[in-house]
Amino acid sequence: MSRTIIVSNRLPTKVIRSEESLTFQPSEGGLATGLGSIYRADGNVWVGWPGLFVTDAEEENYVTEQLQADSMAPVFLTEAEIRDFYEGFSNSTLWPTFHYFTQFATYEQAHWDAYVAVNEKFCAAVLAQAGPEDTIWVHDYQLLLLPELLRKARPEATIGFFLHIPFPSYELIRVLPWRAELLRGMLGADLIGFHTFGYMRHFLSSAAQVLGLTAVNGQLEVAHRAVRVDAFPMGIDYQRYADAAVSEAAIQHEATYREALRDTRVILSIDRLDYTKGIAQRLRAFELLLQNYPEWREQVSLIMLVVPSRDQVAQYAELKVEIDELVGRINAAYRTIAWNPIHYFYRSLPLEELASLYRLAEVALVTPMRDGMNLVAKEFVASKADHKGVLILSERAGAARELSDALIINPTDINQLTEAMHEALVMPEEEQIQRMTAMQALVKRYNVFSWTKLFLNQLAYTKMKQQTLATETLAPAPTGQLLDAYHASQQRLLLLDYDGTLVNFHANPQRAQPDQELRLLLRALSDNPHNRVVIISGRDRNTLEKWLGDLPVDFIAEHGVWLRAAGDEWSLFQALRNDWKRELLPVLELYVARTAGSFIEEKDYSLVWHYRRVDADLGAVRARELLNHLTFMTSNTDLQVMEGNKVLEIKNAGINKGTAATRWLSQYSPDFILALGDDRTDEDTFRALPPEAFTVRVGSAPHSSARFHVESPTEVRQLLRKLIG
Repeated sequence: MSRTIIVSNRLPTKVIRSEESLTFQPSEGGLATGLGSIYRADGNVWVGWPGLFVTDAEEENYVTEQLQADSMAPVFLTEAEIRDFYEGFSNSTLWPTFHYFTQFATYEQAHWDAYVAVNEKFCAAVLAQAGPEDTIWVHDYQLLLLPELLRKARPEATIGFFLHIPFPSYELIRVLPWRAELLRGMLGADLIGFHTFGYMRHFLSSAAQVLGLTAVNGQLEVAHRAVRVDAFPMGIDYQRYADAAVSEAAIQHEATYREALRDTRVILSIDRLDYTKGIAQRLRAFELLLQNYPEWREQVSLIMLVVPSRDQVAQYAELKVEIDELVGRINAAYRTIAWNPIHYFYRSLPLEELASLYRLAEVALVTPMRDGMNLVAKEFVASKADHKGVLILSERAGAARELSDALIINPTDINQLTEAMHEALVMPEEEQIQRMTAMQALVKRYNVFSWTKLFLNQLAYTKMKQQTLATETLAPAPTGQLLDAYHASQQRLLLLDYDGTLVNFHANPQRAQPDQELRLLLRALSDNPHNRVVIISGRDRNTLEKWLGDLPVDFIAEHGVWLRAAGDEWSLFQALRNDWKRELLPVLELYVARTAGSFIEEKDYSLVWHYRRVDADLGAVRARELLNHLTFMTSNTDLQVMEGNKVLEIKNAGINKGTAATRWLSQYSPDFILALGDDRTDEDTFRALPPEAFTVRVGSAPHSSARFHVESPTEVRQLLRKLIG
C-alpha cells in the first residue's frame, strides 16, 4: 500500500531540553495543523529536524523512539550544520533574497556547502522511509535541492514540492551564485506549488532565463519528464479558530482586557519579529494617525504583539531596538494617565488568548513588506463570529490575492496606511459585515484541509498524466503490429514531417536537401497505388517544390498554410493576411543584430527566427527574451508564436499541421495512418488523428500525444524500408 512521506525542515513536534529531562511539544504553524491528520494515517510518516541539538547517542535513540511512536522520523543536525545550513544559507541567503531584502543577503561558500550536505542528509533519511510506490511531499526553502536528489535516487518516484515563502523576480534570483542548482533542485519534483500565480510566474521566468526551459500551459519539459507548476493558496484550520473565538476561555480573556481598556477602540497587530513584516512602518503610520486625526487620541489604542524570533541576529536585534524606541517615543508623546496609545507585548500567546485579541480588535493590521501568504489575516477573519471588524492587508501578502474585501494597501505608503486606519475606524457596521461575511465564506471553504487535498490530488493526477503520455518505444513487437496493419490495409495515409524526421537538422537549413536514399524511399512508397504520401512540414512551399516536387507526393507547407496534392497547383488553406509582418520584422532584425549566428526566414505568411548556429547559452537566453517580446506584441491578435527546434515562428493562429491533416483524413478516408514528427508542431498532427493511427515521435520528449517514439531519422528510414520490403 502506498504511503505519503512529508518532509520539512522542522517536525510538527519540537523537543525541548530542560534541566531534568526532554519534553515534546506540538509546533506552532498552519503546516503542522493542515498535515496533522495525514502523517498519522495509513503508515505515513513526517521526516524533519526535531529542533534540538543532540550529541549523546543514547539521547538520540530516545528521541527517535518517542517520535517514531507518533509517525515521525527525525533528522539530527550538528551544531555546525544548524549554524551554516539553517541560520546561514537558509535564513541569511535565501530568506532575504526571496523577500526582496537583498541588502541583508550573504553569499558564503561554507554556508552553501552546508546547505548541500544537509539536503543530502535529508535525502538519505527520506529514502530510508520511502518505498517505490510512496508519495513524497517536500516543503519550503530549506530543502530546495531535495527533490532533485530524490529524483536521482528514485527516478520513478512521485515527488511534490511546495514553497511557503514568495518566489522573487528573476532579477533577484540571478544574483544568487547557485541559482541554477537551486532551480534544478526544485525541478526534481513532479508538481511544484506556490501560494500565488505571481510567484509561479516568477519561477517559470527564472527557469526560462537561467535554464533555458520552455513553459507550455504551466508545464516545463525537464529530462524526459513534464513538471507541472501551479498556484495553491494555503488556508487555515477555519473551525479551530472559529471555535476558539467563542470558547469560554477566550470570552473571559476578552472581558478582562475590555475592563482594563474601558471604551477604547482597538487596532491589532500580531507578527513574528522579522524585517519583512513592516512592523516599524505601521508604528509610524499609527503615529501619523494620531497627528492627522487628533480626534482619535484617547479613543483608539494599538495592541502590538511581537513574537520573539532570532533576536540574536544583527538585523533582528536592530529591528527590536527600533520597535522599542518607536513604541517608547509614541507613548511618551501621546500617553495620558487614563490612556496608552500602544500596548506592546514581546512574547507569544496561547490560542485562546490570541482568539480573545481577535475578538477584541475592530481593526487588524496585516501589512508585511513581503509575505508568502500570511495566515494571521485569515485567522482574524475566522475569529469574527459577529462578522464585524475590518482587515487592513498589504498588497504584497499572498493573502491579498484572495481577501479582496479587505482594505488593500501599499505597506511602504505610510499616508495610505494612515488613511486606511481612519477609514476602517469610521466604516459603517453594515459595510463591515458585508466585507467580513464574504471573506469568511472564502476562508472557510478554502481551508488548510482543502489545500492539502487539492495539492495531493493534483500531484497524483500529474503523475498519472506523465505515465499516460509517456510514449512507448517502437520496439519489435509494436513494429510487427504496425507492419501487419499496413499490409492488411488498402487505403494508407503516410504523414511525414521533414526536418528532424526524414533528415537530420543542419546548421544551415538550406543544406538539409534530401539525399538519394531518401528520394528512393519516398519514390517507392508513393508509387504504391495504396499509399498516399504527404510531406507535412514547416518549410516554405518553394523549397519543398524544388527538393521533392518531381515526386508523386502531396505537400502541406508552412505548418498547414499551403496545400498541394500530387500533380495539382498550390492552394491556401484559407484566406490569410500578412501585413502584420511590417511591424514584427524589425523586432526580429533587432534580435539578429544582437545574436551572432541567428537569421530570419521570411515565408509567405510567417516569419521565422533561426538560432541553431548561435552559442547554446546565448541562444537560449535570446530565445526566451524574443519569445516574451513577441508574445506581448501578439497578445489579443490573430497571430501565434510557435517554438520549434531552435526556431521561433510567428504565424496566423488557427492553422496548423493538425487542421491540415484533418482535411486529408476527410478526403481520403484511410484505413491505415502513419504519422511521423519530431517537435511541438507535430503534436498538432498526432492529436488530430484517430486513436488507432500509428503516431511516432522522433527523439526524446517528456510527454507526447504520439503512441510510440524512435530515436532518430536513421530509425525512421529503417521503418520506411520495412514498409517497402
